[in-house]
Amino acid sequence: MENAAQFYSELDGMFANHASADTIESYLLRKLAEAQTANAANEEAHPLQLSILNELMGFYRSRGEHAKNQPIIDKALDLAKKMDLAGTEAGTTTLINAATSLRAAGDYDRAEKIYTQALNESAETLGAKNRKLAALHNNLSMLYSETGRTHDAIEELNQALEILQNTSTDPERDIDIAATHTNLALAMLQECSQECTHPNTSTNSKSATLESAFEHASISIRMYVAGNNENQPHYASALAGFAQVQCARGEYAQAEESYSKALDLITRCYGKDSESYAITAENLRQTRELAEKVTKESTEIQESANQDITEQHSTNSHAATQNAATQNAANQNAANQNIKTGMQLAQSYWQTYGKTLLDQPKFAKYKNRIAAGLVGHGSECYGFDDEISRDHDFGPGFCLWLTDEDYAEIGADLQTAYDALPRKYAGFGSRNETPRAKSCEGSKRVGVFSISEFFENLTDFPTAPSQNEPHLWLSLSESTLAAATNGKIFADPLGEFSKARQSFKLMPDDVRISLISRRLGMISQAGQYNFPRMIARKDASAAWLSINEFVRATASIVFLLNNPVTAGYLPYYKWQFAALRKLSNRMASRLPEVCSKLESIMRLSSASCFGGDGSGGDSFGEGGKGAGIAQKQVSQIIDSICEDIVRELQYEGLSDCDETFLEWQRPYVEAHINSRAACLRSL
Repeated sequence: MENAAQFYSELDGMFANHASADTIESYLLRKLAEAQTANAANEEAHPLQLSILNELMGFYRSRGEHAKNQPIIDKALDLAKKMDLAGTEAGTTTLINAATSLRAAGDYDRAEKIYTQALNESAETLGAKNRKLAALHNNLSMLYSETGRTHDAIEELNQALEILQNTSTDPERDIDIAATHTNLALAMLQECSQECTHPNTSTNSKSATLESAFEHASISIRMYVAGNNENQPHYASALAGFAQVQCARGEYAQAEESYSKALDLITRCYGKDSESYAITAENLRQTRELAEKVTKESTEIQESANQDITEQHSTNSHAATQNAATQNAANQNAANQNIKTGMQLAQSYWQTYGKTLLDQPKFAKYKNRIAAGLVGHGSECYGFDDEISRDHDFGPGFCLWLTDEDYAEIGADLQTAYDALPRKYAGFGSRNETPRAKSCEGSKRVGVFSISEFFENLTDFPTAPSQNEPHLWLSLSESTLAAATNGKIFADPLGEFSKARQSFKLMPDDVRISLISRRLGMISQAGQYNFPRMIARKDASAAWLSINEFVRATASIVFLLNNPVTAGYLPYYKWQFAALRKLSNRMASRLPEVCSKLESIMRLSSASCFGGDGSGGDSFGEGGKGAGIAQKQVSQIIDSICEDIVRELQYEGLSDCDETFLEWQRPYVEAHINSRAACLRSL
């Protein structure tokens, strides 16, 4: 029987060689199955099985795959109990790992109870100078940070730092000490943010807190570099933490560089489909926008300063006074309104009232089985809402998702209790629902649902069709799939909601390839063939509709080629360009240049279709100056996009054909469909 030392040696080798996430997951699951089989005949296999379960917990936690992790957590805790490990170091270690995984999944209550159990055992099992005790303090601090108890978080981190410094053989290069410095920096950054919401806090105090955060973050980076540990996965966290502090200091260009380095390391260690990659890529995108904004403002200020100073002195002094007053007012307003989006409002409302709701005696025994979040229809679920969005179906609210069995027992009572929650919250009025959302049970957006009912209302399926039902997958529109997989899950201790939601993301590859082929056909038909023909016929309306079909099919193929499992799905028409811009701005996005080209076509479409032929007598539309130039530009952009798509098909191994008339690419693409289902192939 393989021992734990051999298992760890093989696993360390895989990480050192940057094995793919899929390879590592397959290895861990295979070893777990082997250990479980061995357990049936030999109880000595239990320790190896527990070691594998602990590694799996860490692996799934790092990738944000909380639904997969839930049964692993339960198995590890059950096995530790079966092995009677309470009061042993192995038992405490398992508790710490389980609690940390639950914390990452947002199950803070259960996580804190298990952390507390681990702390109670640690005095006997770990001792005051055990580095695992430092890890426990570190992890507990993260829970406190995520639940707003910043002071407690910093206290836990200082305890961890003291333990590590007193036990380290090389405190100048110890990566555990470095990681604790990063955590202290982030906790202090959070404290600084909280101080900004209290007007009585002095500017000097806020500045000192921010400087302390910068010092801790800098120490962490120096320690990783000094120890030649820049290839360690945790260095990505240090870089991302440093970038956050740099952003807080207004050093956006430096923060952009730190985020870029972190993203490269995350790609190598965890892959592009990991939660860490998505979060860091989004942070990098936002930082780049801020850096560009600051650069633009700096240039404008410099240009203004180069004007006649004597002539403008009086005017500029008055304007500066007004701007300062306006900025102070804006800062005061921002400090009092931390909630800026519907998703932030929903999550804060859940934290304040939802968790307390589930603590009621009637629901307490179900609380660790109920998921919460906001998913479905509505701009806030996509992250595209603004003040204009608040005229309908907006306000405090969240979703609670139950299994069918639990919903049958408490669903009605829980809905009644939910309806009794305060209607106004954080300065926002009662939720303004449309008549449809009020009157139609299947159309409500917040409240209590069974998991199957929720997805059935959105998609007509309680869970996604199976992998061998392509005809059912093809019946689901991309906008429907987008609504079923968007939003955010605040808590899902059971993992059932996450599992159902994820099932809709896992579109079978044969279906994806079939849809790519269909989009190639429409792009070719509408853009390359019918647009110029309708222009030649002077049927402006038909030409404009051809452009519309071309744009929709092209936006769709961009998402399909980026793969829905990581890119999501193209939402309904209102948000297609918002989603396309967001996808195009992600690091390592495929076909990022297509979005701007499509928007250029949209801008030119009116002139190209309705601008007239320039001959004077029969000119029509916008000024009658002729559409020839615009038509030529649209055709050139269409050709450019088609060339981009062909290069991408070749890059992804879907075609080895150079033909840019996309209809002729379809047989090459469909050759990669493995299923024999006729519905997947073109006629």
